[in-house]
Amino acid sequence: MTSSADERFMREALREAQKAGQQGEIPIGAVVVCRNTIIARSHNLNETLSDPTAHAEMQAITMATHHLGGKYLTGCTLYVTIEPCPMCAAALNWAQVSRIVFGAADPKRGYSLFSPPLLHPRTQITSGILAEECGKLVSDFFKTIR
Repeated sequence: MTSSADERFMREALREAQKAGQQGEIPIGAVVVCRNTIIARSHNLNETLSDPTAHAEMQAITMATHHLGGKYLTGCTLYVTIEPCPMCAAALNWAQVSRIVFGAADPKRGYSLFSPPLLHPRTQITSGILAEECGKLVSDFFKTIR
């Protein structure tokens, strides 16, 4: 996949993140792409659903597996605006997602700080796609609520 495609799909994840922010959620968005087509899109819904597991990635995994009719996301790429947390990384492992592309690193709660082997050994990682935009969305959100 080319970097222009990565940027295009990350912009879609950013659109989802903006929706989350407009709803008072931490602005993190995700899309799942299979065969160059978006099959799932979501954003954080923790506040809306009163559910600490309702992260953008978790919602996107559920939508994508329903779309495909199975529990595995082999051959799919997850685009997410912020590095997945350990919970989401473990779920992505179980889903056997082929590739994860994230924008900004999460220096406080990202999976790589705790246990990088949480991901499936065959999962490819690409980081830093539109990192500034992705990170700014979250930092601006927290500036407004503090």
